[in-house]
Amino acid sequence: QVQLVESGGGLVQAGGSLRLSCAASGSIFSIDAMYWYRQAPGKERELVATITNGGTTYYVDSVKGRFAISRDNAKNKVSLQMDTLKPEDTAVYSCAYWAGSRYYWGQGTQVTVSS
Repeated sequence: QVQLVESGGGLVQAGGSLRLSCAASGSIFSIDAMYWYRQAPGKERELVATITNGGTTYYVDSVKGRFAISRDNAKNKVSLQMDTLKPEDTAVYSCAYWAGSRYYWGQGTQVTVSS
């Protein structure tokens, strides 16, 4: 059974940085795209960043120039480098993989940015 496990969340002051990582346990093949989503209290889940198996990336406008998504295909791992964090980045961040015509989801990790 495949599980995605996030790490790297925490509390940081505005202007600081965090690096999130997501690793898959179990056998998972042909991962097409990897994603980072976030959900803040009282808000809908938002797609933050995407990286395809070809390395094409997508970012929501609010994080462009501050966040960078990367992947390690050999380790089935995706990371999100978050710099110049703002209080409005506070949310639960979850990774997701699209593979074999289905999504796999992590449980999420809390990121809190204090002002």
